[in-house]
Amino acid sequence: MTTVRLPLFPLNSVLFPGLVLPLNIFEERYRAMMRELLKTPEDEPRRFAVVAIRDGFEVAQTAPGLPDPTATLERGPTAGFGTDPLKSFHKVGCVADAATVRERADGTFEVLATGTTRMRLLSVEASGPFLTAELEPLPEEPGDEAGALAEGVLRSFRQYQKRLAGARERSLATGADLPDEPGVVSYLVAAAMMLDTPTKQRLLQAPDTASRLRDELKLLRSETAIIRTLPSLPAQELTRGPTSLN
Repeated sequence: MTTVRLPLFPLNSVLFPGLVLPLNIFEERYRAMMRELLKTPEDEPRRFAVVAIRDGFEVAQTAPGLPDPTATLERGPTAGFGTDPLKSFHKVGCVADAATVRERADGTFEVLATGTTRMRLLSVEASGPFLTAELEPLPEEPGDEAGALAEGVLRSFRQYQKRLAGARERSLATGADLPDEPGVVSYLVAAAMMLDTPTKQRLLQAPDTASRLRDELKLLRSETAIIRTLPSLPAQELTRGPTSLN
């Protein structure tokens, strides 16, 4: 299997292929990463890898008591991730393509990236100013009955979206607004559902599209039933993740 080494950006959230990821970069290790990415010619992809944090802090401690009053002050690329950062991260993540990298006057960065392909984390290197990782791509197999499952997931997702939006008072996406390619459906729904990080991570690393869609169908039915008993919650933009505090 061919491997690649890319800069590594750990987050407290899961990035899926096709999801837009806005980043507000202020930590020095990630500022160094963005300065390195800017050396890539504009006509080539500026790629880095995003992994969800299993055990650690997305933002390194900057002063005693922040963000964790019991933590000791750490510096460098592994700050917040322990002596063996590989153990702090989930092993399946997503390659991101930074379409926009804008440096502000104070040296911080505004970045807009998009998830592209899944990858598996093999090793982490911390000898430079930021983490890098050796990665292997994870192909996306369709699995059995992916097309029929995608249709069922879309029907259930519309009901879920309706409940989540509070609904009869708001216009909802029509069938023409949603994709029908099973792989795209599986990632869009995984990103849009209001789920915790371990559940989203489970969906990201599903062995094939059909397995992910089956899992989503169960989750959608369960979550929709729960939402029926709760007050209305705000809907979430489907292709965009929250801005990371980095």
